[in-house]
This record gives sequence, structure tokens and C-alpha cells, in this order.
Amino acid sequence: MDVFIVDAGGGEPRRLTTHSTAERPVAFLSDSVVLFSANIMPSAEDAQFPSGQFPQVYSVPTRGGRPHLFSSLPMEHIWVNGDGTKLLYQDRKGYEDPWRKHEMASITRDIWLCTLGDERAYAKQTDFEGEDREPVWAPDGESFYYLSEQDGTSNVWRRRVGAKDAEQVTRFEKNPVRFLTIAGDGTLCFSQDGELYTLREGGQPQKVEIEIVADKLDRDVVRRLRTSGATEISPSPTGKEVAFVMGGDVYVTSVDYRTTRQITSTQDQERGVQFSPDGRSIVYASERDGLWQIYEATIADKEEKQFTYATDIKERNLTNSKVASFQPAYSPDGKEVAFLEDRTAIRVVNLKSGKVRTAMEGKWQYSYADGDQHFEWSPDSRWILSDYIGHGGWNNKDVVLVKADGSGEMHNLTQSGYTDQSASWALDGKAMIWYSDRAGYRSHGSWGAEFDVYIMFFDVEAYEQFRMNREDLALMEENKSQKEKKEDEKKAEAEKKADEKAEEKGEAAVAEVEPLEFDLENCRDRVVRLTSHSARGVGALLSKKGDKLYYIASSEESAADLWVRDLKDYSLRMLVKGIGGGQMVADRNVENIYMCSGGLKRVSLASGETKWIEFEAFQDYRPYEERDYIFNHVWSQVKDKFYDVDLHGVDWEYYRGVYERFLPHINNNYDFTGMLSEMLGELNASHTGARYYGPGASLATASLGVFYDEEYEGDGLKIKEVIAKSPFAVMKTDVEAGCIIESVDGEKILAGEDYYPLFEGKVGRKIRLGIRKGGKTFEVSVRGIGAGEVNELLYNRWRERCRKEVERLSDGRVGYVHIRAMDSESFRHLYSELLGRFRNCEAVVIDTRHNGGGWLHDDVVTLLGGKEYQQFVPRGQYIGSDPFNKWLRPSCMLICEDNYSNACGTPWVYKELGLGKLVGTPVPGTMTVVWWETQIDPSIVFGIPQVGCRDMRGVFSENTQVEPDIYVVTPPEAQLRGEDLQLRRAVELMLETVGDKPAADTTDEAARQEKERASKKK
Repeated sequence: MDVFIVDAGGGEPRRLTTHSTAERPVAFLSDSVVLFSANIMPSAEDAQFPSGQFPQVYSVPTRGGRPHLFSSLPMEHIWVNGDGTKLLYQDRKGYEDPWRKHEMASITRDIWLCTLGDERAYAKQTDFEGEDREPVWAPDGESFYYLSEQDGTSNVWRRRVGAKDAEQVTRFEKNPVRFLTIAGDGTLCFSQDGELYTLREGGQPQKVEIEIVADKLDRDVVRRLRTSGATEISPSPTGKEVAFVMGGDVYVTSVDYRTTRQITSTQDQERGVQFSPDGRSIVYASERDGLWQIYEATIADKEEKQFTYATDIKERNLTNSKVASFQPAYSPDGKEVAFLEDRTAIRVVNLKSGKVRTAMEGKWQYSYADGDQHFEWSPDSRWILSDYIGHGGWNNKDVVLVKADGSGEMHNLTQSGYTDQSASWALDGKAMIWYSDRAGYRSHGSWGAEFDVYIMFFDVEAYEQFRMNREDLALMEENKSQKEKKEDEKKAEAEKKADEKAEEKGEAAVAEVEPLEFDLENCRDRVVRLTSHSARGVGALLSKKGDKLYYIASSEESAADLWVRDLKDYSLRMLVKGIGGGQMVADRNVENIYMCSGGLKRVSLASGETKWIEFEAFQDYRPYEERDYIFNHVWSQVKDKFYDVDLHGVDWEYYRGVYERFLPHINNNYDFTGMLSEMLGELNASHTGARYYGPGASLATASLGVFYDEEYEGDGLKIKEVIAKSPFAVMKTDVEAGCIIESVDGEKILAGEDYYPLFEGKVGRKIRLGIRKGGKTFEVSVRGIGAGEVNELLYNRWRERCRKEVERLSDGRVGYVHIRAMDSESFRHLYSELLGRFRNCEAVVIDTRHNGGGWLHDDVVTLLGGKEYQQFVPRGQYIGSDPFNKWLRPSCMLICEDNYSNACGTPWVYKELGLGKLVGTPVPGTMTVVWWETQIDPSIVFGIPQVGCRDMRGVFSENTQVEPDIYVVTPPEAQLRGEDLQLRRAVELMLETVGDKPAADTTDEAARQEKERASKKK
């Protein structure tokens, strides 16, 4: 996104900015200068946390040329006064969806006044706890209009500069006023509920009548031929064709040819496709009319054998209910379909009678994300294996065996206290294999563990046979009686004839299976670990004979590889390297696996040979209908899954109508997600809003990892600072502060001209630079780096600067650690620093500011809450204490408005447990658990906060602000000088806590005590 300028009377737009980051116009500083925001590089002095949340403001001449840093301090909606000496702006304290409404928290925007000059001055103008935004100067130059939610809905207010009170100008209800501007004659203009209004002082808002006459440039239906984009796969029982989902529709394609048949063509979404055991039907879920239901498509002509070439396909609704039903699965005998009702309950529909029964009630499961529940029919179609949380076991699932007849009979098979999941039947139902993390290496923080594949036997004989080696198996086969051998031959012949007969009918044979009998009394004693090394598992299956395990696992070298382990000689080999993740389905003889991971493919388990299944599928892309579907899907998902069943008291049905009427007028995803965010903003909840992820710049602008001197006006770029570990620093060149970059790949950098095009497309490439250092000129070649690497350099620089400042202020007595995110990597850094670098410090400052969250609260407070209970002292030498893996000394925690999610929960727990004091500014209440759901158009996602966190007093963290014990704000002037007053106050607090004098050395004290005890013994 770049900034363009066009004459007010019309004409050809001219491009003013060229950097590959997003640049957005903010204001005209004067008739000849435009201000725009972009996240390129803050000033070297700025103490602000480096983040894309805090873009800088730049100026560029209207004629074009070199942009200059106008403000390292983030400023939004700048409005300059008449003589250009003062400006109003709204601040940006951190992250929250910009369209969230009614929030009363520290993160909400305030209006500021900036007086320009050699030394800029900043004065906060509003202090309402909710949103104050979009200021514009009134004609008198002494007051301003702005938008505020003081009366509950965003309306226009007026206030004099420096005044404490304000006057309400408009009084709209329910739907907010947005996009406030003002004309030179004092006429206000704004939008409200999709309409434009003008307002003159002392008058009433007047709706602007607008008629737009324009050609419709886009199409309602776009006919496309697609050869990629499949998201699911299901092989037919014969292996001749596969069903798949693409763009929300169901297709079937030949395995050997590109011929593809479209099964559904709706504006809605289909998913969960599966072939029937006889191959003549397909079952899937479809969200039609806003409700997920189970549908079955069947080849109508009995003479036709494949969906790919069928002339007539009949569809029917199997569920016909008023409750969301999806994730269908045929029973192996083909007589019934199991599915999830209301996302958790396992229900079964009989295909002949249409009767539906409950196999497992929904109270034994919880659905975090659609499709995260696993269940599987037994070979005899009488039992179901399922994931199971029981009561309160969300974080450590079990595997349950459920009777499918609706009797309610259930058996918890694992009961391990670890995570046990994704169970599948093996050895004709005599055993199951599943994933468990009981033996895998666990993350240092609460971010899961590596998994292994295990097998549990429901039959003692099968267990004993499984444990036999090849010699024992050969001997057992040899010792079979003649009668047993003839029975085996007879059975094989019957199966062959059944297959031939079914083939004539265009079907696959459906074998009759004797009812299974389970010995569950000691099944947990008949468990074998099948994998020899723990890993991040993707999928696993056992061969028909039970002698080989095939599984996909991530390794350090590859994202996902297919491994085969021989369970008789215990050999292990990689069958396919880099096979990829995604869905994995085996054919019924476990000879091939079918995968959908960027494309459709079949992999031979004997050789590892991979065959890509190519297809050519026609799709009628209906953008308007698809957006209509996504809109209703989002609305329904929130209604079904939002953590508070009352939706924070919001009339959700009313707002559906408010926003739905805009759909016919939206023709792009950028505007569409903005409208979705407005609707979701009515919930006044964190972790929601919609996002559109369009394609990025094709040629990214490279950086060199340096700060430039903004006051330098000559040819070239004058370096102000070379950042540690940047390309110049790593190469150990002679380039340093004061050097001037004169040319880039032979092209001169001229004064006043935009130099960003010289770095276009050079990320990761060698860049030849002409350098002038004093009277000497030379050339240096370095690798250009991208925005991500620059941000990493800036973050490390900021963190190191904070650490050194704490060391300086405390004379080394206090340590400093910043927790960047609530993830395992950040916890490892925290652990290493606390018990390594700062082991001998008397106290520590834990900085959680600008942490976006994750899941680490319990790990952090456990680490910081250690209480020393014994010491280890050999021969008078103190060598350590217990607990050895906890911090045992005082700490405090820095917090700010930009803490989010688990970075709200962690300070809350820290304070609740009385581990220390919180220093800084209040943290908005955002401790909920979110599911960001990718839509049928994968460029669109939206969030549902669906698990609330409630304290033992019954209070939810959502919208409950965490207050600091010591309130400290760093004013803009101090921040821009590089001062961090919050950090300084935290150090003072820790020095007050430990006292003026350094604590006695623990080693000396331990030796003294040991000598004293020895003396007493004498």
C-alpha cells in the first residue's frame, strides 16, 4: 500500500511513496507536505518498544522526493491547525481491534495536543476511560471536535483545548459515528449507520443524499478451471477415484485421469467428505441456510460405477434437524452414519429408517475448533473410539470406548493423566493405536510435548501373537492344522468372489464382520510403545498384519517425513522425506495412503513411490454469494461458540440486520473484513474482529540495519548508528557511525530524492555500497535484510538497552528479563537469564510490557514463586539451594496497556498469589482463549473468544482490568529522549525491597554457619 496524490479537481494520481511496507496518508502538514504513517524505522533515541503496532509518521513533499521522519511517536488521525504550529492527534498505546466498541480500559485512545517547534510539547486533552478519537480543529482554533463513547455510543463532542469538560454535539444511539472531518467553513462531515451527514454549528445533522451512477465492473459469477486448492481427501474403496473438497464444494476425480466431477455447487461450505464402504455414495456436511447438516450423494443409475463419470447424482439430507451437525463417518457395514451434533455429542443415524440416536453425550467433550473431535467406528460397526475429556480434563484428553447402540455404555481406556488422542482401530478390532505424550520430551513452557504411538490390546491372544518374533510366527503358521489351513483358504476364496461380484455391480464388497468381544479388565497392562523416538505426530497407521507401523513425524531437518518401523526386527527407516502434513487416509488394505497437503497424492507403503493425483475442476466462483455466506457463518459461529451465552448482553439478531444490508455494496475483501470487524466490535470483546491477508509486495524493500541521521541534507545517507548483529556489524566492515552511503549498486543517492527504489527487491541479496568515511571512499558488499530481521535487531537492541539501564541504576544488584511472548522460547530465555546470568542478583525486574500473549501464566508464576527450604553445603562450601530450578528472591513485574491475552492473565496471577508488585499502567482485561478461524476464502480469518477465564470469586478476566500497585506513565517527551520511567521506578522498588546495602554473600554466610556448627560440636 502506497500513498498517491491527485488534484482536487481530478486528474492522474501521482505516487508519493515507494517502500514495500504499508504506507497510509494521515494529513497535509501544509499545502506542499503530506504526512503518512509507516513502520520503517523509529528514531535511535526513542525508548518505545519496537513493534509494528507503533508505526512512525513521515513527511514527503507533494511534488515527491525523499520521505523524512516526522515523528517517531505514533500519531493517528493528525489534524493540523491553521498556522501549522499545533496539531491534534489520537494516541496509540498498543493492540486492540480498531472497530471494537464500548470498551472501558487503559488501551482506549485519547486525544493529545502537540505544539511544534525545536522542542515539541505534548499535552493530553481527554481522560475518559473509553474511546476518544478523530479530533478536528474548530474554526476558532481554540477548541476541537472529536468522537467519544462517553454516552455509550460513539458521537461527536466538542471541547476547548485544556478544558476538563466537553459538550455533546450529536446523540445517535446503537450505531457509532465514524470518520469525522471538518471543512474550512466549520461544516462537520461524518458517517453513521452507512449514511453520510453534515452538521453546522448550532444545527442538526443533515443526511447527504447521494446517488452513484457507475458501471458494475465485477461479475456475479466467475467461471474458473482449477488444478489445485484441495483441502480434504477421501479415497473410494476401489481406489479408482478420490473425493475432495475445494473452495467449499465437493468433487470426485479419477486417480488415473484428470477427469473431475463436481458434486455440489453452492454458495455455502461443504466439508467432512467420505466415501461409503460400497463406493456408491458420499457423505459430507454442508452449512446451508446457516445450519450445518449431513448430506449424502448417491449414484442414481445402478449401471454406472463411478462418481467421476456418473450422469445423475441424487442428494438427500440425512439429519433434518435444527442443531448443527457435521463430521460424518460411515459405519463399516455401510448401514449407518455417525456424526457430531452441536459439535460434541456423537449421534448415529440409520440410513434405512432415518432414526437418530445418541452414542455419547456432548458433556464428555469440548470443541475448541470445528473438526478437533476425533472418533472412529469399530470394524463390526458396534463400537466407537473417541477422544474424551470427562469432567474438567480439557488439557489432558483420554480415549473412550463407546457402545454405538445408544445404551450409554462407555469405557475410559487410557486414564493416564497425559494427553491421549486420535485413536484408531487395529488388527481387525482386536487392538487400537493412539497418540500419547506420556513418554515424549515436554516443552519447557506450557506448549505441549512430543508424542509417541502406542497400541492397546483388547484380546489376550492377539497381544501374545503381536509380541512374537518372525521365527515364532513362522512356527505358529507351520503348526496350523490342515483344517485351519483349509478354512483360511476357503475364507480367502469367498472374499475374492465377493469382490468380483461387487465389481460387476460397480461396488466394493462390504465384508460381514463377527461381533467383537473385548477383554477390558487388564487392557492397560497390554500396552506397547510402537515408536522408538518421540516427535510431533501428524498421523499413524498399522499394517494389516500388525508387523509394520507407518507414521508421519516432524524432524529437525524436515517439516514432516513418512517413517516405517518394522515391529519384528525393530528397524526404522524413512520411507518418504518431506512428505508434508495435512490429512492422511489409508485404503482399506493399508497398501497406500492418500494425502491432501497442497495437492492430492497417493503414496505406496511398499515402495514409498508418490503419485500426484491431478485434476481439472470447474468452479463457479460467486464472490457476492460467498461473502454473504461468510457473513452468516461468522454471525452463527459467534452465536454458537462465544464464551458468554448472553453475548455480553448484545442484541445479536438486531446487529445482523444492521450490517447485512451492506453486503450487496461490497466488492472486495478489504472492505468486507472491515464491515465484519464493525459487527464483531459490537460484542465489546477481545480476540475478535476479521482480518484480510492479501498478497504482500512482490519486491520487498531491503534494509541495512542502521539508523540514518535525519538532519543530514546532503547527497547520500549518513549513518547515525550501526545496530549490533546487523549486516555491517556481522561483516566487521569499517562502516560505522558518521559514514555516508553514497551509492547503491553503482547508482548515486542524491539529496532530496527517494532512495527506497534502490533497495527494492534486494532482501537476501548482496548489495554493493559506495561508502565515504572522512576523506576515504571504498566499497562494501553486504546482504540486504527484510522487515522481520530489522524488527528482531531492534527488539534485541531495546532489550539490551533495558538490561544495561537496570544494571547501571542498581549497580548490578538487580537483574532484568523481558518476556517477549507467552511461549516456550520466551520461557527458556526467562529461565536461562534468571538462573544463569542473574543467579547472584538480589532481585529481578520481570518485564511483560507489549507481550501479545500465548499460554505461560502458570509456568511463569511457578518459576518466580520459589521458596528456599534447604541448602547444599559440602565441607563448608555452599553449592546450591532447593528448589534449584526456581527463583528464590524478590521480583516485581512491569506491565502496560499493550499487554494482551495471557500477558493479562500472567500479571493477574502474579498479583493474586502475592509474588510481588506490579509497576506501570493498567492492563486491559483480555484473558480469554481464542479460535482464529480461516474462512472458505483462506485470505479471511476472524476470531471467537470462546473460553473465558474466571477467578475463584466468579469474576471473568474479560473486561476486568489488572491495576498496577505502582502507577507510572512515561510522557512522550521522556520517551523520545530515551527515558523509561516505568523501568526506573521498578529498579527503585527492588532496591527499596532488598535494602540499601548489598546482601551478604550466600557462600560466605553458609561457610560461617558451618564453622559455627562445627565449633559447637567440639
